[in-house]
Amino acid sequence: MAKKKRILSGMRVSGPLHLGHLVGALLNWAALQKEYECFYMIADWHGLMSEYEDPKRVPHFAREYAIDYIASGLDSERSVIFIQSDVLQHAELHLLLSTITPLGWLERCPTYKEQKEQIQDRDLNTYAFLGYPVLQAADILVYRADYVPVGDDQVPHIEIAREIARRFNHLYGTVFPEPQALLSKTPRLLGLDRRKMSKSYDNFIALADPPQTIRQKIAGMFTDPQRKRKSDPGRPQFCNVHTYYEIFAPDEAPEVAEKCRKALWGCTECKAHLAERLLEYLAPLISKRNELLANPELVTEVLKKGAQRAKEVAEATMSQVRSAIFGA
Repeated sequence: MAKKKRILSGMRVSGPLHLGHLVGALLNWAALQKEYECFYMIADWHGLMSEYEDPKRVPHFAREYAIDYIASGLDSERSVIFIQSDVLQHAELHLLLSTITPLGWLERCPTYKEQKEQIQDRDLNTYAFLGYPVLQAADILVYRADYVPVGDDQVPHIEIAREIARRFNHLYGTVFPEPQALLSKTPRLLGLDRRKMSKSYDNFIALADPPQTIRQKIAGMFTDPQRKRKSDPGRPQFCNVHTYYEIFAPDEAPEVAEKCRKALWGCTECKAHLAERLLEYLAPLISKRNELLANPELVTEVLKKGAQRAKEVAEATMSQVRSAIFGA
């Protein structure tokens, strides 16, 4: 039987996980468990790069991420679920890789420029933020991952990781495989205000939101701007609410679109109905979250077991790295 290929991916800890994370990453990660050996990281050190002025929030959210990972379908029997800072080998490899990474590679990274423009409420003029792709490369390479499931916007980071691996192998001998981006088609979910879903815009539904909060947020969603009255025919193709139907209640989406076009119901009714369908969709996740919150020792055990397994693999890699560099 052929050995499974290995995957590494993770989320930067910077606030609550939301529906965008669920449909854009977590559900895909859960599906990948069938085919790959999966390492799923909670990237708290990456979170410090933007949250360094208020670091006390990071451990809280790291724990919440673990709950959300498990509630979304990640299985600790099939995947290694761990917190980045519990595996110090990440930091050691980051330091060693930083000695061979040219500044130009980091300065030309498009996401570095985009993040600096988008995140205006944080001072990102730091060494750590510029070196973010090096730590990300260390995260991937320390597990000798074959693939990294990412969105299109993260492909430049994977390319930098490949370049760093290539440079290391050239200088010291082949230790690292060159990781490949694993792209998959996932729904693009806009925020409640039709802008990009973002914590900085506060336009999201968090996985931890209680049902009444979800209903209230759905009630406040932007709809077709040209539909002023209930009697006006709607344009579902321009309505963000309809996009949510297509993702979370696809069987009902055609009927909902028809009612909208014919003005058979108003936006208030449409959004109230969507809220209930979304809560039905999220019911298994909410149930699992509540179970984990009531039994915190289950989460602690998953993270302890995950860190132990991650350390074993990471240390085996670092033994090769040290030998390649120092000859010891």
